[in-house]
Amino acid sequence: MDVSVNPRLWKWLLFIPFLFLSFAIHEFAHAFFADLFGDDTPRREGQLTLNPLKHIDLLGSVVIPILGMMSGGFILGWAKPVNVNRSNFRNPRVHDIIVSTVGSLSNLFTAIILSLILNISKIELNSILLGVVNLTIYFNVFLFFFNLLPIPPLDGTHILFNLFPNQITYKYLHLGYIGLLILFLFIYSPLWNYFIAVVDYFAAVLI
Repeated sequence: MDVSVNPRLWKWLLFIPFLFLSFAIHEFAHAFFADLFGDDTPRREGQLTLNPLKHIDLLGSVVIPILGMMSGGFILGWAKPVNVNRSNFRNPRVHDIIVSTVGSLSNLFTAIILSLILNISKIELNSILLGVVNLTIYFNVFLFFFNLLPIPPLDGTHILFNLFPNQITYKYLHLGYIGLLILFLFIYSPLWNYFIAVVDYFAAVLI
């Protein structure tokens, strides 16, 4: 009996560990710099680690991405957020901007490093593995831009508040579930196509 697996399915299955690792790198960067700047909350809560299991959110890291893969649509997802107490920072405003930014930067660096390894080493990969690496590069570029969006609860909102601290940005930062509604409205609006065009452009440079 000849049993074969669709190459596209193989690519998605092999991508899952890289998906988890991409989330873990992002959250670890937040935790590392928060700890560096004087807030030990991530350390006490066990998130100062690259172990993906410590950062997985069942809904955001597993269910939503798998549904995206199964539907053939775009992969969205999130990890368990790193809790940070900015009042513990030596310079709360500046350090909170850095902590909020480094998560996205870590994903960009991951994409660049993978691209350099792939292009400089001239490693020969079969089409499935090459697809997995390219998908990982693309996803990390996506995470870089996505998390910098100034829409709650994304990191860009914290950056916005610290750059322009006032009652309006404070209330905007703490919109809670309304922020998620705004985010989903953005995703299903025509603006999303422009956002993806930016991601596609920069990802194409690396892939």
